[in-house]
Amino acid sequence: MKRIALLTSGGDCPGMNAAIRSIVRTCLSMNIQAFGVEQGYKGLIEGKLFSMESKNVANIIQRGGTILRSARSEQFKTKQGRDIAVEVLKKNKIDGLIVVGGDGSLTGANILYKDYGVKVVGLPGSIDNDIYGTDMAIGVDTALNTILKCIDTINDTASSHDRTFLIEVMGRNCGYLALMSAIAGGAEAVLIPEIPYDIEGIIKKIKKRYEEGKTRSIIVVAEGVGSAYDFGKVFGMIGGFDTRITVLGHIQRGGCPTIFDRILATRLGTAAVEALVSGSSGVMMGLQKTQVVQVPFEEVFGNKKRIDSKLLEIAEILSR
Repeated sequence: MKRIALLTSGGDCPGMNAAIRSIVRTCLSMNIQAFGVEQGYKGLIEGKLFSMESKNVANIIQRGGTILRSARSEQFKTKQGRDIAVEVLKKNKIDGLIVVGGDGSLTGANILYKDYGVKVVGLPGSIDNDIYGTDMAIGVDTALNTILKCIDTINDTASSHDRTFLIEVMGRNCGYLALMSAIAGGAEAVLIPEIPYDIEGIIKKIKKRYEEGKTRSIIVVAEGVGSAYDFGKVFGMIGGFDTRITVLGHIQRGGCPTIFDRILATRLGTAAVEALVSGSSGVMMGLQKTQVVQVPFEEVFGNKKRIDSKLLEIAEILSR
């Protein structure tokens, strides 16, 4: 293993730069030449590879986003596009590839491994935390801290004006961010795609809170169940509440990574290089019970990550 390329793909997340830094410096410690690929699979098809040295990754561990940048690539979804990408790897004599990204990015890595025999290792980088095989993905902890800070801030205004706030968070079809932030933020209710929701039951609960003299209510809405604006209209019309909507949007994907994300990304990055050097391929590096492990792609894509039912129970108990 003499030359390893790395790319970041799909949505950016805090901690990607820490992973890049770890991969490059681990490669250099093993006398392996590291190559960065700009703009993900799009850049790979276009041959945007460049040699990376220690100076390229200096002072980036605290930065959000990705210095390699990211982009969607419709061309890579075609066989012709993937053929070109593989030829670029061969032309540059790349022995191994590390892909940092979410479900779609890792799916692309799996195709390169299965259909073309590319030696590839994936790192889970997604704030959604919907990737099977890892307890936490890179970026999740930072996103949760960003959401929690917003909930705490909104709480002050909600309490001052006796209002009900619906806060919409990201996560695609996974309710992890919504559920965890609702528990940590003391929300009265949470709507997530994994379980049926009872609007009338929630309205009844909020009315009871106001009757008991409580001055505000917070409801966290996962984007996967629908728009917070639509739910807000229902709460206003049926419940008669003074309702306000806050959609957090892309602020959840940016910002300085927390210490957890910096350490997680660093550990996974080093482990990815070591995995390739040891001959492993077609695997994702994941965090399971504090340990970094290799998870075969077939296991990652053959299973669905599920919400812990105990967390749902806790959320219900604490919101009473």
